[in-house]
Amino acid sequence: MIQSRVFMLAVLALAVILSAIGVVHAKYLTRVNFSHLQDLRAQRDAIDVEWNRLRLEEATLTTHARVERKARYELGMFAPRIGDVLLIEEAGHGNP
Repeated sequence: MIQSRVFMLAVLALAVILSAIGVVHAKYLTRVNFSHLQDLRAQRDAIDVEWNRLRLEEATLTTHARVERKARYELGMFAPRIGDVLLIEEAGHGNP
């Protein structure tokens, strides 16, 4: 009977030790994963900042005034004069 109690006490002590080791391991994994999550959030924030900067740069580079200025001065383009415009009508579709 005493051996049975000693055996049961040893089993319970082993269960408590294994449970404590499991808790410590779970806590360690939680800390590692939380640290990784924080790193990913920092990367996401940096990417968001870069994305917003690029959107602002794109908006700046594609303004109508800038495009027109580049077309005029760098490419030598100009708006056509009235005499330069030729209207061509397609015959067909019931039109003679």
